Amino acid sequence: MQRLGHGGPPSAASRIRLAGLLLLAAHLCLVGWLTLRPLAVPWVTPANLHPLATIRTDLSDGPRAALTGIGGDLLLLAPLGVLLPLATGRLHRGLPGTVTRTVFAGAMLSVVLTLAQSGVPGHVADVDAMLLNTTGVALTAGLAFPPLRRRLRHQDGGPGRAGSGRTGGAGTAEVRLADGREADGRVSGRRSRGARSGGAAPRAAGLRLREGKAQGSTPRTTRVGTAP
Repeated sequence: MQRLGHGGPPSAASRIRLAGLLLLAAHLCLVGWLTLRPLAVPWVTPANLHPLATIRTDLSDGPRAALTGIGGDLLLLAPLGVLLPLATGRLHRGLPGTVTRTVFAGAMLSVVLTLAQSGVPGHVADVDAMLLNTTGVALTAGLAFPPLRRRLRHQDGGPGRAGSGRTGGAGTAEVRLADGREADGRVSGRRSRGARSGGAAPRAAGLRLREGKAQGSTPRTTRVGTAP
């Protein structure tokens, strides 16, 4: 049964990984278009190399500026926290290691984007953007991916494992039953052979005894007296 299953349609894990790869490619194209396309602006601010300086400026400018600046940087790479584990096939791997690798990959991608923005017109390098991008990936990987992982693992492995366990148990029981029957058959065959071979000698002895009884005793000649 298992050998026949290998040649069937792709499993749910393969379909999930393929969907993750397609969505990841689409998201990366969108990120590249948003961050690396040249912008025609009259002036740009200088590059920010001081952590939390841009965040404090956005907070001081009001809620709208904070939502646009801080929220935009948080959401830019946040989908990677879900798409990267799905695309790399880490649905059934350990959760702490998966989250750590995902956050590290998101941080490295943010560094590459920040360095690439330094040479694009209309964009400047900002260390706070890297912090916010990495934080968005960490929040998504730590909060949104675990429940999605449990749901996908339940749909992928729950019924199949249960069914395979039942089938395997039934097959094992049938094999054991067949082995037991075969063993019983061998034992009974040996017993029957032993009974036949052992009962042949008594039967032969009985036939000889009966023949001896039927023939009777050996006749003896009577003594005849002689005349004087």
